[in-house]
This record gives sequence, C-alpha cells and structure tokens, in this order.
Amino acid sequence: MTTKRRKPDQDYSSTSTPQSGPSSGGEGTDPIGSIASYSPLGRLDSVRMTLGQDPRLDARLLGVLTKYGLDRKRTKRHLSTLSSDSSPEDIQRCLKDMDHDIVALCSHLPNALPNDDLELETETRILTIPGPDSRTIDLYIYQPVLQGRAPLPTILHCPGTNTLAHLPPTNKIYTRWCRSLATQGLIVLSLDYHHHHHHQNEPHTSVFPEGLNNLCAAIHYIHSHRAEFNARNLVLQGDSLGGTLVLSAAIRAKREGWANKIDGVYAHSPMLSNAYTWTEERKARVFPSLIECDGYVVDVEYMSYAARLYSPQSADAVNALAWPHYASRESLTGLPPHVISLDELSPLRSEGEVYLRKLVQAGVQATGHVTLGAVHVASVVFRQAAPALHRAAVRGVAGFAKQV
Repeated sequence: MTTKRRKPDQDYSSTSTPQSGPSSGGEGTDPIGSIASYSPLGRLDSVRMTLGQDPRLDARLLGVLTKYGLDRKRTKRHLSTLSSDSSPEDIQRCLKDMDHDIVALCSHLPNALPNDDLELETETRILTIPGPDSRTIDLYIYQPVLQGRAPLPTILHCPGTNTLAHLPPTNKIYTRWCRSLATQGLIVLSLDYHHHHHHQNEPHTSVFPEGLNNLCAAIHYIHSHRAEFNARNLVLQGDSLGGTLVLSAAIRAKREGWANKIDGVYAHSPMLSNAYTWTEERKARVFPSLIECDGYVVDVEYMSYAARLYSPQSADAVNALAWPHYASRESLTGLPPHVISLDELSPLRSEGEVYLRKLVQAGVQATGHVTLGAVHVASVVFRQAAPALHRAAVRGVAGFAKQV
C-alpha cells in the first residue's frame, strides 16, 4: 500500500498579488495576506496529520517507517487504562508490553552497510567498575586497533532508555553506534547505568537518581584511571533519556565542584522539561513540537507516563538534576562545552532549542543543530535506511571529542 504524502500548502513561485515595480516591497504587495496563508507545521496544522503525510519527512526514512507501522499515529490501547491518578505500579504494568515491543523493534531493525568490512578494525571488552553503595556497574569498551599508544579522545556513552524499555549497551543499535565512533579513532565506554549489579533480593529503584548516581560514579572512576584507559579527555554523550543524564551530570558536577573532570557534553534529542502533561495551549506557546510532532514515532502521552516512572517523587518534577530545563543561569555558568543535537520531527526538538539558548545565555561554549527530515534519534536507530544521517552524526560527535 502506498502512503499518501501531504503536499505543501502554498506554492510560493507564483502569486496573484499585484506588484508596483521590480521590488517585492512595493505598494501593491499584501503582506497580511501572505501571513494569513501560512499553515502551521505538522499536527499544529491538523490533528489528523500523520508522519507519513508530513512533507518534511526525509524520503529515505519513509519506507522503513511504513514497514513497521511507524508512519502514522496509533491509538495506544494500553494507555487507555491509565490516568493522572494511576499508581507507579499500574503505569509500570501498562507500559511493560509497549516497552518490550520497542526493544524488539530495535533488535530486529537491519543496520549493516555494504562497506562495513572496510572500516578500521576495533576491539571490545567489558570492564566491571565500582558503583554507588558497594554495587558494581559495567562498562562496554570499544577502541580502534592501533599500533601507537598515544592517548585518544574518549567518549562515555549513555544509551537511551526509560525506566522499562532499557536498550542495554549490548543491543545491536548501540553496539553499532559505539563501533562507528571507535572507527573514528575514539575510545568509547558505553555505560550500563540502568541494570547495575544489586545485592541479592534488593528491589530495583527508579532511574532518577539511580541512573545519575551510576553515571557520576563512572565519571569519577574514569577520571582517576585516565592513564589506564589511555584517555586524552572525557566527553559525555547520550541520546533521549541518556542525553538527559549527561546534561544532568554536568550540572551536578558544577554544583559539587568537579566539572573539571568533564571536557565536553554531546546530547542528542534529550528529554528536558517534564512538560508532557501541560495544557495544549501552554505546550504550543513554550514547546510547540510537543504538539507539532506528537506521535511521530514518539508519543507524548507515553512520555508523560514514562516521565512519572523516571522521577516519581513530586519534589523532582522541576528538579534540574532530573529535568535540566529547570536549571538556573547560575547552575549553567561555567559548564564545559556542549553540543545539543536535535531532530526536526522529534517532539523533543523545542525543549532542546530552549535549553541551548539557556546555555548560550549563561556563557557556555554551546552550539546546536537540527537534522532536517529526521525523526527522533533516526541517525542512531535507522542506520541502514539513512546511512548519510548516521555518518554525519558520527562525524559530529567525533569532531567534537577531538576538538575539546
């Protein structure tokens, strides 16, 4: 079945507006009429808009999205049983099946490319390091096989996750991502911050603050063992909620006086605001992409429940260590260089744009970019469908790590 793509609403190559002369700013122009003909983007234009109909979608992604039913917004039958009064236990039970589907999709998506066997050879190993509270956590290490022993730029990678749909470092989406970075001459340390080793029969707690505690413990360990890792520097990198954690770690490092252990932060489409239950009017005013791109692979209602599992305590709803959007200017001043990488068709785009501006206003050496036509973390997930996006993202991270 062919998916119908929406055509742009306006053809700007022709107009019936009379012109008074060669300049378009003449007396006969009708700027009010031109503005009135403008249509909002995505689902801000029509609640019936689907991803497959949005003319901005990168054509290379349409086939794979259609194949897996991701080209349209689906009714989430699991979510119909939940409400604002639902307990964390009810939310966890409801989201469990949905999350397993996400993990299965990422495990089955093809991501090999024809020239992979020509890449720089890499080697991998697992290192278990001390974690918080007498626990241990695992680092999955990827590095190029090189003759020299000069220190290399080093990435501490945080996989994307929520409380349930954790994609471990062993998922092929992330093993491929880390290997791609290592082929650029980087050491990549992928942190399994979510499923670290508990004491026997000890219950698993929420991602916040547990995940952040594990990440910070790993930063301290790597910094004190730089020579053993052969690390020239340390850059934190993560996507989605992994991106949230690397940004949170930088804020915490500044507060606690050890920001010098972090040389840079690269966050891809992070969750930042916890604004997913705001009114539609407030979303449209502050973070319009939460409406514009709702259901474009990522569902905002789903995110609202995942956010409650991530930070279940009401006191953390605007805690900057859980949700960096709420960091003060003072908390951001003096942070190491940042890159905020965003996707045009991700619901999280707007909050990333706002956060980047806050970093710049606080004097941080921060830059950002938006990948046109891309859905949420497409460059990581859809490597085979859109190899150019993947390669560009890898080059961006590698270039930043080599520069700082």
